[in-house]
Amino acid sequence: MMLKTPNEIDIVRAKSSKITEVDFENLSFGNIFTDHMLVCDFKNGKWEKPIIKPYEPFLIDPSAKVFHYGQAIFEGMKAYKDNQDDVWLFRPDENFHRFNKSASRMAMPEVPEDIFIGGLKTIVDLERDWVKKGLGNTLYLRPFMIAIGSGVIAQPSTQYRFMIILSPARSYYQGEVKVIIAEHYSRAANGGIGAAKAAGNYSAQFYPQKLAQEKGFQQIIWTDDATHTKLEEAGTMNVFFRINDTIITAPVSERILDGVTRKSLIALAKREGINIEERDVLVNEIVKAAKDGSLKEIFGAGTAAVVSPIVGFQYQEHYYELPKLENSLAMHLKEEITKIQYKLADDTFGWTVKI
Repeated sequence: MMLKTPNEIDIVRAKSSKITEVDFENLSFGNIFTDHMLVCDFKNGKWEKPIIKPYEPFLIDPSAKVFHYGQAIFEGMKAYKDNQDDVWLFRPDENFHRFNKSASRMAMPEVPEDIFIGGLKTIVDLERDWVKKGLGNTLYLRPFMIAIGSGVIAQPSTQYRFMIILSPARSYYQGEVKVIIAEHYSRAANGGIGAAKAAGNYSAQFYPQKLAQEKGFQQIIWTDDATHTKLEEAGTMNVFFRINDTIITAPVSERILDGVTRKSLIALAKREGINIEERDVLVNEIVKAAKDGSLKEIFGAGTAAVVSPIVGFQYQEHYYELPKLENSLAMHLKEEITKIQYKLADDTFGWTVKI
């Protein structure tokens, strides 16, 4: 995959590295950050020159519009190191295009490819020692943009800050995942910003997720806002259902995020000859399949977890346990996508980009 090389980016190196203080065998997801960050501001109608500098807090005006009107978007990506110590990105072009779709929906300026992709390549190359070899070891990449223009009038900002921060990571979810199907709360609505990776989408989930966790569930399977009869996403992930030997997932829409892992799993399933359907998934359909034994698997898919199997779900106070399978299609697809990401299998799709 060929992507634009970066324009010149100023680099101010940290005086010393924190890397020797990090226990890479016992990482808590998203709490440790590398030595550097990329910063690029949008002012006076244009993007300024990006700079990579030591990771540190920064000052911002209390009236910055990100605090008052929520103009904030982000992406989640990973870098991988193969057995030859080469570092790879996975489908960064998809994250780049989705980031700018989110920016457009939130009335924010689009980020040029040489800043987004070029910035990623440059900072990951600088921090390549933070990418550890071995399955499960990754460097999580968080590009994001916030409105930094001051003033509390309710209108879009005229100034923005694009940044990239990096965090060494291992597996995201630990232990069994049980979910509850939402009957009242919704993740997103038609005409809203559900298809954007906007910060507000995630904060709105926290309260219903807290209620679910108090009942002993790790996540929620969200239903459509109008009827609560269609199953759409699981927590922060796209969700898949296996009935007999067919995998079903909801189509992307204004309410459902166009996940990079989601579309990759669909492509892999088609290559493997697995029957997969993108269509509305009804609550009643899944409950019926759970009762008659044809529901074999439910799994979430996203950058952080890759594939997260779900062991059971609750709906209307009834809990349905899923069978424990030796021939899990979820685990097969996870293995196939992971082998591509770590360069343990040929990338026939052209998804990987060498740093």
